[in-house]
Amino acid sequence: MNNAQQPRPLDGITVVSLEHAIAAPFCTRQLADLGARVIKVERPGSGDFARGYDERVNGLASHFVWTNRSKESLTLDLKQDDAMQVLGSLLADADVLVQNLAPGAAARMGLSFEALHERFPQLIVCDISGYGEGGPYEQKKAYDLLIQSEGGFLSVTGGPGEEEMAKAGCSIADIAAGMYAYTGVLSALMLRGKTGVGSRVDVSMLESLVEWMGYPLYYAYDGATPPPRAGAAHSTIYPYGPFPAGDGGTVMLGLQNEREWQAFCAKVLEQPELAGDERFSANFKRSANRAELRAIIVESFAKLSAAQVIERLEQAQIANAQVNDMAGVWAHPQLEARQRWRQVDSPSGRLPALLPPGRNSAFEPRMDAVPALGQHTDALLAELGYAASDIQRLHEQGAI
Repeated sequence: MNNAQQPRPLDGITVVSLEHAIAAPFCTRQLADLGARVIKVERPGSGDFARGYDERVNGLASHFVWTNRSKESLTLDLKQDDAMQVLGSLLADADVLVQNLAPGAAARMGLSFEALHERFPQLIVCDISGYGEGGPYEQKKAYDLLIQSEGGFLSVTGGPGEEEMAKAGCSIADIAAGMYAYTGVLSALMLRGKTGVGSRVDVSMLESLVEWMGYPLYYAYDGATPPPRAGAAHSTIYPYGPFPAGDGGTVMLGLQNEREWQAFCAKVLEQPELAGDERFSANFKRSANRAELRAIIVESFAKLSAAQVIERLEQAQIANAQVNDMAGVWAHPQLEARQRWRQVDSPSGRLPALLPPGRNSAFEPRMDAVPALGQHTDALLAELGYAASDIQRLHEQGAI
């Protein structure tokens, strides 16, 4: 049977989202992947401000295309009472509300969990913020780079000099928060299945990213020296990182244990005696003496092309990888072989989209269109029982 026609885990679940940028949209897009109906509430005229980040995807913004497929766009001016009535009607039948408005904004509009739980006890509310409710940082603005900084990520990323710190090239703090919001909503749905009532999921970008910093945190436990910044290399395991080949190419490789170190010396460097060198006879020694070891590796690789280095690494069963740019990822043979690309509709025509990770044998993920701003407003209002004349009036007064 065609998996695309099989039930999906969140079929019948309705999610209303007051969202912008990345964290909340990434959460709700993944809920939509599993079959949820996601109604994205946007400001009339401008919408999610991520729509305007760039025009790289046939005139659409790259961030927006990535995080907003399979959603319905409803424009509401939530400063108007009539628009709030529309939102209330949606929430009456919704299962989940996700919001990442400015700190305190949802509560000021009467959309705190406490207020909503009294009206809609079945509703799950997921609040995403930079620093979480309470505490001295509650009202601070929080963008991805700022959380990378506050969460310690920048202290372990980049080159060894203070001026060489580097942010992640993708929105890692937003992604972390979006993932915990996504799994938090799933667990809240499971809990509601047992209790019959909704609960609140409170997700902080800071806490999400700090959870991911567990290894550097524990490495620096009790005042110990934290791991140094090591560029694209591993800060505490060596050799583990990029090395130049003689043809100008770069090979990424990693060793994890002493058996691999011996194989690397014998079959890749063709210097088996190096395995017993006291400077390099344990990982902590190799890491401490990495400059000397790197010089030996670079000298050996200088006689080989990148392809020849990879061939030796494969024969020695040493982990390795190509250093792909984005063009290399678009054309990656493994993604193609596993048929991971699909086509989705958008206001600019058909676009490629990667299937979400975690293939399930029972169903195909939902891969529907990226919505135009306000595309579904009239249809949603009609579904809620609004007459055509009422919809026209709401348009005229700017409520929708």
